[in-house]
Amino acid sequence: MQVVSEVREPLITGGKTIKDITDDISKRVEESPTPSWMICFAFSVLMLIAGGIFLGDLFWTGIGRWGLNKSVEWAWDITNFVWWVGIGHAGTLISAVLLLFRQKWRTSINRAAEAMTIFAVFCAGSFILMHVGRTWLAYWCLPLPNTYGSLWVNFNSPLVWDVFAISTYLSVSLVFWYVGLIPDFGTIRDRAVTPWSRLIYGMLSFGWDGAAKTWMHYEAVSLILAGMSTPLVLSVHTIVSFDFATSVIPGWHTTIFPPYFVAGAIFSGFAMVLTLMLVVRKVYKLEDYITMEHIEMMNIIIIVTGSIVGIAYTTEFFVAWYSGVEYEQYAFINRATGPYAWAYWSMMTCNVFSPQLFWIKKIRTSIMWTFVLSIVVNIGMWFERFVIIVTSLHRDYLPSSWVYFSPTLWDVMCYVFSFGLFFTCFFLFAKYFPVINMAEVKSVWKESNPRVYRARRTVSDEEIPASDKIAIQKELVH
Repeated sequence: MQVVSEVREPLITGGKTIKDITDDISKRVEESPTPSWMICFAFSVLMLIAGGIFLGDLFWTGIGRWGLNKSVEWAWDITNFVWWVGIGHAGTLISAVLLLFRQKWRTSINRAAEAMTIFAVFCAGSFILMHVGRTWLAYWCLPLPNTYGSLWVNFNSPLVWDVFAISTYLSVSLVFWYVGLIPDFGTIRDRAVTPWSRLIYGMLSFGWDGAAKTWMHYEAVSLILAGMSTPLVLSVHTIVSFDFATSVIPGWHTTIFPPYFVAGAIFSGFAMVLTLMLVVRKVYKLEDYITMEHIEMMNIIIIVTGSIVGIAYTTEFFVAWYSGVEYEQYAFINRATGPYAWAYWSMMTCNVFSPQLFWIKKIRTSIMWTFVLSIVVNIGMWFERFVIIVTSLHRDYLPSSWVYFSPTLWDVMCYVFSFGLFFTCFFLFAKYFPVINMAEVKSVWKESNPRVYRARRTVSDEEIPASDKIAIQKELVH
Protein backbone atom coordinates (compact mmCIF):
# COMPACT_ATOMS: atom_id res chain seq x y z
CA MET A 1 0.00 0.00 0.00
CA GLN A 2 1.39 3.41 -0.98
CA VAL A 3 1.42 6.05 1.75
CA VAL A 4 1.29 9.66 0.58
CA SER A 5 2.41 12.54 2.79
CA GLU A 6 1.20 16.11 2.56
CA VAL A 7 3.70 18.36 0.82
CA ARG A 8 3.21 22.08 0.15
CA GLU A 9 2.75 23.35 -3.37
CA PRO A 10 6.02 23.64 -5.33
CA LEU A 11 7.67 27.08 -5.28
CA ILE A 12 8.79 26.75 -8.92
CA THR A 13 6.27 25.67 -11.53
CA GLY A 14 6.51 24.77 -15.20
CA GLY A 15 8.85 21.79 -14.77
CA LYS A 16 11.95 23.98 -14.92
CA THR A 17 15.45 22.52 -14.97
CA ILE A 18 18.50 24.09 -13.37
CA LYS A 19 19.55 25.36 -16.81
CA ASP A 20 16.09 26.88 -17.37
CA ILE A 21 16.40 28.85 -14.14
CA THR A 22 19.77 30.26 -15.20
CA ASP A 23 18.54 31.10 -18.70
CA ASP A 24 15.22 32.67 -17.67
CA ILE A 25 16.76 35.02 -15.11
CA SER A 26 20.08 35.79 -16.81
CA LYS A 27 18.62 36.65 -20.21
CA ARG A 28 16.77 39.63 -18.69
CA VAL A 29 20.19 41.09 -17.93
CA GLU A 30 21.79 40.05 -21.22
CA GLU A 31 19.05 41.23 -23.58
CA SER A 32 18.82 44.79 -24.90
CA PRO A 33 16.36 47.08 -23.08
CA THR A 34 12.78 46.58 -24.22
CA PRO A 35 10.63 49.50 -25.42
CA SER A 36 8.35 49.18 -22.37
CA TRP A 37 11.36 49.34 -20.02
CA MET A 38 12.71 52.40 -21.83
CA ILE A 39 9.36 54.21 -21.61
CA CYS A 40 9.00 53.47 -17.88
CA PHE A 41 12.62 54.42 -17.21
CA ALA A 42 12.25 57.68 -19.16
CA PHE A 43 9.12 58.55 -17.18
CA SER A 44 10.90 57.93 -13.86
CA VAL A 45 13.87 60.07 -14.96
CA LEU A 46 11.41 62.80 -15.97
CA MET A 47 9.91 62.73 -12.46
CA LEU A 48 13.42 62.85 -11.00
CA ILE A 49 14.39 65.88 -13.08
CA ALA A 50 11.09 67.75 -12.55
CA GLY A 51 11.23 67.19 -8.80
CA GLY A 52 14.96 67.99 -8.77
CA ILE A 53 14.31 71.45 -10.25
CA PHE A 54 11.97 72.32 -7.39
CA LEU A 55 14.34 70.71 -4.90
CA GLY A 56 17.20 72.87 -6.18
CA ASP A 57 15.05 75.97 -5.76
CA LEU A 58 14.18 74.80 -2.23
CA PHE A 59 17.87 74.52 -1.32
CA TRP A 60 18.61 77.91 -2.86
CA THR A 61 15.65 79.80 -1.37
CA GLY A 62 15.04 77.90 1.88
CA ILE A 63 12.40 75.58 3.30
CA GLY A 64 10.02 78.51 3.61
CA ARG A 65 8.95 77.35 0.14
CA TRP A 66 7.11 74.55 1.92
CA GLY A 67 3.69 75.02 3.45
CA LEU A 68 5.17 75.31 6.95
CA ASN A 69 3.51 77.55 9.51
CA LYS A 70 3.50 78.26 13.23
CA SER A 71 1.48 75.19 14.21
CA VAL A 72 2.46 72.56 11.70
CA GLU A 73 6.25 72.66 11.55
CA TRP A 74 6.41 68.95 10.64
CA ALA A 75 4.06 68.45 7.78
CA TRP A 76 4.49 66.99 4.34
CA ASP A 77 8.26 66.32 4.45
CA ILE A 78 8.31 64.35 7.70
CA THR A 79 5.20 62.47 6.59
CA ASN A 80 7.07 61.36 3.48
CA PHE A 81 10.21 60.55 5.47
CA VAL A 82 8.39 58.19 7.84
CA TRP A 83 6.46 56.64 4.93
CA TRP A 84 9.63 55.83 2.97
CA VAL A 85 11.34 54.38 6.06
CA GLY A 86 8.33 52.10 6.49
CA ILE A 87 8.48 50.99 2.85
CA GLY A 88 12.06 49.86 3.43
CA HIS A 89 11.20 47.38 6.18
CA ALA A 90 9.86 44.43 4.20
CA GLY A 91 13.16 43.82 2.41
CA THR A 92 15.11 43.16 5.58
CA LEU A 93 12.26 41.14 7.06
CA ILE A 94 12.06 38.89 3.97
CA SER A 95 15.82 38.56 3.68
CA ALA A 96 16.95 38.24 7.29
CA VAL A 97 14.10 37.12 9.53
CA LEU A 98 12.60 34.63 7.07
CA LEU A 99 16.09 33.29 6.32
CA LEU A 100 16.68 32.57 10.01
CA PHE A 101 13.29 30.87 10.19
CA ARG A 102 14.15 28.81 7.07
CA GLN A 103 11.15 30.01 5.10
CA LYS A 104 11.90 28.85 1.57
CA TRP A 105 9.13 30.87 -0.08
CA ARG A 106 11.30 33.98 0.37
CA THR A 107 13.81 32.87 -2.28
CA SER A 108 12.06 34.32 -5.33
CA ILE A 109 11.22 37.70 -3.83
CA ASN A 110 14.10 38.51 -1.46
CA ARG A 111 16.39 40.09 -4.08
CA ALA A 112 13.87 42.68 -5.28
CA ALA A 113 12.68 43.30 -1.71
CA GLU A 114 16.27 44.01 -0.59
CA ALA A 115 16.78 46.41 -3.50
CA MET A 116 13.50 48.12 -2.66
CA THR A 117 14.71 48.54 0.93
CA ILE A 118 17.90 50.29 -0.13
CA PHE A 119 16.20 52.61 -2.61
CA ALA A 120 13.44 53.47 -0.10
CA VAL A 121 16.07 54.39 2.51
CA PHE A 122 17.74 56.62 -0.11
CA CYS A 123 14.41 58.42 -0.53
CA ALA A 124 13.88 58.69 3.23
CA GLY A 125 17.38 60.09 3.64
CA SER A 126 16.70 62.73 1.00
CA PHE A 127 13.88 64.12 3.18
CA ILE A 128 16.22 64.32 6.17
CA LEU A 129 18.61 66.39 4.05
CA MET A 130 15.74 68.57 2.82
CA HIS A 131 14.45 69.19 6.33
CA VAL A 132 17.87 70.28 7.56
CA GLY A 133 17.50 73.38 5.40
CA ARG A 134 21.22 74.03 5.12
CA THR A 135 21.99 70.64 3.60
CA TRP A 136 25.67 71.43 3.20
CA LEU A 137 25.91 71.49 7.01
CA ALA A 138 24.10 68.16 7.49
CA TYR A 139 27.33 66.56 8.72
CA TRP A 140 26.80 68.50 11.97
CA CYS A 141 24.38 65.69 12.90
CA LEU A 142 27.37 63.38 13.30
CA PRO A 143 29.55 63.45 16.45
CA LEU A 144 32.69 64.43 14.55
CA PRO A 145 35.66 66.29 16.08
CA ASN A 146 35.39 69.89 14.93
CA THR A 147 37.05 73.28 15.17
CA TYR A 148 33.93 75.11 16.33
CA GLY A 149 34.56 74.68 20.03
CA SER A 150 32.30 72.45 22.14
CA LEU A 151 29.74 71.95 19.36
CA TRP A 152 28.21 68.50 19.76
CA VAL A 153 24.91 67.00 18.78
CA ASN A 154 22.23 66.50 21.40
CA PHE A 155 22.42 62.78 22.13
CA ASN A 156 19.13 63.01 24.04
CA SER A 157 17.27 63.83 20.81
CA PRO A 158 15.55 61.02 18.89
CA LEU A 159 16.29 63.00 15.72
CA VAL A 160 19.98 62.23 16.29
CA TRP A 161 19.11 58.59 16.99
CA ASP A 162 17.45 58.55 13.55
CA VAL A 163 20.76 59.42 11.90
CA PHE A 164 22.54 56.49 13.52
CA ALA A 165 19.68 54.00 13.14
CA ILE A 166 19.01 54.70 9.47
CA SER A 167 22.69 54.89 8.47
CA THR A 168 23.33 51.55 10.23
CA TYR A 169 20.26 50.02 8.62
CA LEU A 170 21.33 51.20 5.18
CA SER A 171 24.91 49.94 5.63
CA VAL A 172 23.93 46.45 6.78
CA SER A 173 21.14 46.13 4.20
CA LEU A 174 23.49 47.22 1.41
CA VAL A 175 26.13 44.65 2.39
CA PHE A 176 23.49 41.92 2.78
CA TRP A 177 22.04 42.71 -0.65
CA TYR A 178 25.42 42.79 -2.37
CA VAL A 179 26.66 39.55 -0.78
CA GLY A 180 23.57 37.79 -2.13
CA LEU A 181 24.32 39.13 -5.61
CA ILE A 182 27.89 37.79 -5.82
CA PRO A 183 27.09 34.19 -6.94
CA ASP A 184 24.70 35.49 -9.60
CA PHE A 185 27.27 38.02 -10.83
CA GLY A 186 29.65 35.07 -11.23
CA THR A 187 27.06 33.24 -13.35
CA ILE A 188 26.45 36.26 -15.59
CA ARG A 189 30.22 36.81 -15.91
CA ASP A 190 30.67 33.23 -17.15
CA ARG A 191 27.85 33.69 -19.68
CA ALA A 192 29.00 37.12 -20.91
CA VAL A 193 29.80 37.40 -24.62
CA THR A 194 31.26 40.91 -24.74
CA PRO A 195 34.59 41.89 -23.14
CA TRP A 196 33.04 44.81 -21.29
CA SER A 197 30.30 42.67 -19.73
CA ARG A 198 32.86 40.06 -18.74
CA LEU A 199 35.07 42.73 -17.17
CA ILE A 200 32.29 44.57 -15.30
CA TYR A 201 30.52 41.49 -13.94
CA GLY A 202 33.89 39.90 -13.23
CA MET A 203 34.77 42.84 -10.99
CA LEU A 204 31.33 42.77 -9.35
CA SER A 205 31.61 39.03 -8.64
CA PHE A 206 34.88 39.44 -6.66
CA GLY A 207 36.40 36.39 -8.34
CA TRP A 208 33.55 34.02 -7.40
CA ASP A 209 34.56 30.45 -8.32
CA GLY A 210 31.63 28.42 -6.98
CA ALA A 211 33.86 26.05 -5.00
CA ALA A 212 32.44 24.19 -1.99
CA LYS A 213 34.62 26.23 0.39
CA THR A 214 33.42 29.46 -1.23
CA TRP A 215 29.81 28.41 -0.78
CA MET A 216 30.50 27.53 2.86
CA HIS A 217 31.88 31.03 3.52
CA TYR A 218 28.99 32.59 1.58
CA GLU A 219 26.37 30.82 3.68
CA ALA A 220 28.18 31.68 6.92
CA VAL A 221 28.35 35.37 6.01
CA SER A 222 24.66 35.34 5.01
CA LEU A 223 23.66 33.97 8.41
CA ILE A 224 25.84 36.47 10.26
CA LEU A 225 24.38 39.38 8.31
CA ALA A 226 20.86 38.01 8.84
CA GLY A 227 21.51 37.90 12.58
CA MET A 228 22.76 41.50 12.51
CA SER A 229 19.84 42.68 10.37
CA THR A 230 17.05 41.11 12.42
CA PRO A 231 17.30 43.55 15.38
CA LEU A 232 17.38 46.41 12.88
CA VAL A 233 13.91 45.45 11.63
CA LEU A 234 12.60 46.30 15.10
CA SER A 235 15.00 49.07 16.06
CA VAL A 236 14.85 51.41 13.06
CA HIS A 237 11.14 52.18 13.01
CA THR A 238 11.02 52.00 16.80
CA ILE A 239 13.52 54.85 16.91
CA VAL A 240 11.58 56.75 14.25
CA SER A 241 8.50 56.42 16.47
CA PHE A 242 10.48 57.95 19.35
CA ASP A 243 10.56 61.20 17.34
CA PHE A 244 6.91 61.48 18.33
CA ALA A 245 6.54 59.37 21.48
CA THR A 246 9.13 61.30 23.52
CA SER A 247 7.27 64.59 23.02
CA VAL A 248 4.44 65.87 25.21
CA ILE A 249 2.07 66.70 22.35
CA PRO A 250 -1.37 65.07 22.65
CA GLY A 251 -1.70 62.30 20.06
CA TRP A 252 2.05 61.63 20.07
CA HIS A 253 2.95 61.02 23.70
CA THR A 254 2.14 57.31 23.86
CA THR A 255 4.07 54.11 24.50
CA ILE A 256 2.17 52.15 21.86
CA PHE A 257 4.05 53.87 19.04
CA PRO A 258 7.11 51.54 18.79
CA PRO A 259 5.24 48.23 18.13
CA TYR A 260 2.54 50.12 16.22
CA PHE A 261 5.08 51.73 13.89
CA VAL A 262 6.97 48.47 13.34
CA ALA A 263 3.78 46.59 12.41
CA GLY A 264 2.75 49.44 10.12
CA ALA A 265 6.16 49.45 8.46
CA ILE A 266 6.02 45.72 7.71
CA PHE A 267 2.43 46.20 6.52
CA SER A 268 3.32 48.93 4.01
CA GLY A 269 6.61 47.28 3.04
CA PHE A 270 4.96 44.03 2.00
CA ALA A 271 2.33 45.97 0.08
CA MET A 272 5.05 47.75 -1.91
CA VAL A 273 6.87 44.45 -2.54
CA LEU A 274 3.65 43.04 -3.98
CA THR A 275 3.10 46.11 -6.16
CA LEU A 276 6.59 45.89 -7.65
CA MET A 277 6.82 42.10 -7.91
CA LEU A 278 3.49 41.72 -9.67
CA VAL A 279 4.67 44.16 -12.34
CA VAL A 280 8.09 42.47 -12.65
CA ARG A 281 6.41 39.07 -12.74
CA LYS A 282 4.25 40.09 -15.69
CA VAL A 283 6.78 42.14 -17.67
CA TYR A 284 9.66 39.65 -17.30
CA LYS A 285 7.38 36.58 -17.62
CA LEU A 286 8.48 35.14 -14.28
CA GLU A 287 5.16 33.51 -13.37
CA ASP A 288 6.91 30.18 -12.81
CA TYR A 289 9.18 31.69 -10.14
CA ILE A 290 6.90 34.22 -8.44
CA THR A 291 3.97 31.88 -8.01
CA MET A 292 0.59 32.22 -6.39
CA GLU A 293 2.12 30.57 -3.31
CA HIS A 294 4.43 33.58 -2.86
CA ILE A 295 1.62 36.07 -3.44
CA GLU A 296 -0.73 34.32 -1.02
CA MET A 297 1.90 34.14 1.74
CA MET A 298 2.56 37.89 1.45
CA ASN A 299 -1.17 38.59 1.49
CA ILE A 300 -1.48 36.59 4.73
CA ILE A 301 1.25 38.74 6.31
CA ILE A 302 -0.65 41.84 5.18
CA ILE A 303 -3.80 40.49 6.90
CA VAL A 304 -1.90 39.93 10.16
CA THR A 305 -0.03 43.24 10.23
CA GLY A 306 -3.11 45.15 9.02
CA SER A 307 -5.10 43.68 11.90
CA ILE A 308 -2.37 44.72 14.35
CA VAL A 309 -2.50 48.26 12.97
CA GLY A 310 -6.29 48.27 13.35
CA ILE A 311 -5.96 47.18 17.00
CA ALA A 312 -3.42 49.98 17.54
CA TYR A 313 -5.85 52.57 16.19
CA THR A 314 -8.54 51.30 18.58
CA THR A 315 -6.12 51.19 21.51
CA GLU A 316 -5.15 54.82 20.94
CA PHE A 317 -8.76 55.91 21.33
CA PHE A 318 -9.25 53.72 24.39
CA VAL A 319 -6.12 55.02 26.13
CA ALA A 320 -7.10 58.62 25.35
CA TRP A 321 -10.53 58.03 26.92
CA TYR A 322 -9.14 56.07 29.89
CA SER A 323 -6.49 58.72 30.63
CA GLY A 324 -9.08 61.32 31.52
CA VAL A 325 -6.87 64.00 29.96
CA GLU A 326 -9.15 66.33 28.02
CA TYR A 327 -6.39 67.47 25.66
CA GLU A 328 -5.59 63.87 24.74
CA GLN A 329 -9.26 63.06 24.24
CA TYR A 330 -9.79 66.12 22.09
CA ALA A 331 -6.79 65.25 19.88
CA PHE A 332 -8.37 61.94 18.87
CA ILE A 333 -11.92 63.26 18.59
CA ASN A 334 -10.55 66.02 16.36
CA ARG A 335 -8.88 63.42 14.15
CA ALA A 336 -12.12 61.57 13.53
CA THR A 337 -14.51 64.53 13.32
CA GLY A 338 -12.43 67.66 12.70
CA PRO A 339 -11.25 69.37 9.49
CA TYR A 340 -9.04 66.39 8.61
CA ALA A 341 -11.73 63.76 9.15
CA TRP A 342 -11.48 62.92 5.43
CA ALA A 343 -7.83 61.93 5.94
CA TYR A 344 -8.60 59.90 9.06
CA TRP A 345 -11.38 57.88 7.47
CA SER A 346 -9.33 57.38 4.31
CA MET A 347 -6.64 55.90 6.56
CA MET A 348 -9.14 53.62 8.32
CA THR A 349 -10.69 52.46 5.06
CA CYS A 350 -7.36 51.68 3.39
CA ASN A 351 -5.49 50.20 6.36
CA VAL A 352 -8.13 48.45 8.45
CA PHE A 353 -11.10 47.58 6.26
CA SER A 354 -9.57 46.85 2.84
CA PRO A 355 -6.96 44.22 3.99
CA GLN A 356 -9.77 42.17 5.56
CA LEU A 357 -10.86 41.30 2.03
CA PHE A 358 -7.83 38.99 1.92
CA TRP A 359 -9.64 36.60 4.27
CA ILE A 360 -11.54 35.54 1.14
CA LYS A 361 -9.32 33.06 -0.71
CA LYS A 362 -10.56 34.09 -4.15
CA ILE A 363 -9.44 37.66 -3.49
CA ARG A 364 -6.23 36.54 -1.76
CA THR A 365 -5.26 34.52 -4.82
CA SER A 366 -6.39 37.07 -7.40
CA ILE A 367 -3.61 38.99 -9.18
CA MET A 368 -5.86 41.95 -9.97
CA TRP A 369 -7.26 42.29 -6.43
CA THR A 370 -3.83 41.86 -4.89
CA PHE A 371 -2.34 44.58 -7.08
CA VAL A 372 -5.18 47.03 -6.38
CA LEU A 373 -5.23 46.40 -2.64
CA SER A 374 -1.42 46.66 -2.36
CA ILE A 375 -1.64 50.18 -3.78
CA VAL A 376 -4.61 50.99 -1.51
CA VAL A 377 -2.60 49.88 1.54
CA ASN A 378 0.32 52.15 0.67
CA ILE A 379 -2.04 55.09 0.14
CA GLY A 380 -3.56 54.35 3.54
CA MET A 381 -0.16 54.15 5.25
CA TRP A 382 0.77 57.55 3.83
CA PHE A 383 -2.48 58.93 5.24
CA GLU A 384 -1.64 57.35 8.60
CA ARG A 385 1.59 59.35 8.84
CA PHE A 386 -0.19 62.48 7.63
CA VAL A 387 -2.93 62.06 10.25
CA ILE A 388 -0.46 61.44 13.08
CA ILE A 389 1.64 64.50 12.23
CA VAL A 390 -0.79 67.11 10.97
CA THR A 391 -3.88 66.48 13.09
CA SER A 392 -1.78 66.52 16.27
CA LEU A 393 -0.25 69.89 15.38
CA HIS A 394 -2.82 71.97 13.52
CA ARG A 395 -4.89 72.49 16.69
CA ASP A 396 -2.66 72.93 19.73
CA TYR A 397 -3.31 74.36 23.20
CA LEU A 398 -3.86 77.89 21.82
CA PRO A 399 -6.97 78.24 19.60
CA SER A 400 -5.57 81.51 18.26
CA SER A 401 -2.84 79.54 16.44
CA TRP A 402 -5.16 76.96 14.88
CA VAL A 403 -4.63 76.69 11.11
CA TYR A 404 -5.45 74.37 8.25
CA PHE A 405 -2.32 73.00 6.61
CA SER A 406 -2.22 72.83 2.81
CA PRO A 407 0.86 71.63 0.93
CA THR A 408 2.48 73.93 -1.60
CA LEU A 409 3.71 72.96 -5.05
CA TRP A 410 7.21 72.56 -3.58
CA ASP A 411 5.90 70.01 -1.06
CA VAL A 412 4.32 67.97 -3.82
CA MET A 413 7.28 68.16 -6.21
CA CYS A 414 9.77 67.11 -3.53
CA TYR A 415 7.57 64.03 -3.06
CA VAL A 416 7.58 63.51 -6.84
CA PHE A 417 11.39 63.76 -6.73
CA SER A 418 11.53 60.87 -4.24
CA PHE A 419 9.36 58.71 -6.51
CA GLY A 420 11.58 59.57 -9.46
CA LEU A 421 14.67 58.60 -7.45
CA PHE A 422 13.10 55.34 -6.29
CA PHE A 423 11.85 54.15 -9.66
CA THR A 424 14.96 55.25 -11.54
CA CYS A 425 17.08 53.15 -9.19
CA PHE A 426 14.65 50.22 -9.32
CA PHE A 427 14.43 50.15 -13.13
CA LEU A 428 18.22 50.22 -13.41
CA PHE A 429 18.42 47.38 -10.91
CA ALA A 430 15.77 45.32 -12.72
CA LYS A 431 17.61 45.67 -16.04
CA TYR A 432 21.28 45.25 -15.12
CA PHE A 433 21.07 43.00 -12.04
CA PRO A 434 19.35 39.59 -11.79
CA VAL A 435 15.99 40.48 -10.27
CA ILE A 436 15.58 37.00 -8.73
CA ASN A 437 18.24 35.24 -6.67
CA MET A 438 19.25 32.37 -8.97
CA ALA A 439 21.42 30.64 -6.38
CA GLU A 440 18.66 30.50 -3.75
CA VAL A 441 15.93 29.56 -6.22
CA LYS A 442 18.08 26.62 -7.32
CA SER A 443 18.28 25.54 -3.68
CA VAL A 444 14.51 24.90 -3.66
CA TRP A 445 14.46 23.43 -7.16
CA LYS A 446 14.71 19.84 -5.98
CA GLU A 447 11.40 19.88 -4.16
CA SER A 448 9.72 21.85 -6.95
CA ASN A 449 10.78 19.56 -9.80
CA PRO A 450 7.82 17.36 -10.80
CA ARG A 451 9.82 14.12 -10.67
CA VAL A 452 11.48 14.93 -7.35
CA TYR A 453 8.20 16.25 -6.00
CA ARG A 454 6.51 12.96 -6.82
CA ALA A 455 9.43 11.05 -5.34
CA ARG A 456 9.17 12.97 -2.07
CA ARG A 457 5.47 12.16 -1.78
CA THR A 458 6.29 8.44 -2.09
CA VAL A 459 7.45 6.99 1.19
CA SER A 460 9.02 3.84 -0.24
CA ASP A 461 12.11 4.41 -2.41
CA GLU A 462 11.39 1.19 -4.33
CA GLU A 463 8.13 2.68 -5.60
CA ILE A 464 9.90 5.50 -7.49
CA PRO A 465 10.04 4.63 -11.22
CA ALA A 466 13.56 3.82 -12.41
CA SER A 467 13.27 6.38 -15.23
CA ASP A 468 12.49 9.11 -12.68
CA LYS A 469 15.48 8.10 -10.53
CA ILE A 470 17.81 8.42 -13.53
CA ALA A 471 16.29 11.77 -14.54
CA ILE A 472 16.65 13.11 -11.00
CA GLN A 473 20.30 12.11 -10.86
CA LYS A 474 20.99 13.76 -14.22
CA GLU A 475 19.38 17.00 -13.09
CA LEU A 476 21.35 17.06 -9.84
CA VAL A 477 24.63 16.37 -11.64
CA HIS A 478 23.84 19.12 -14.17
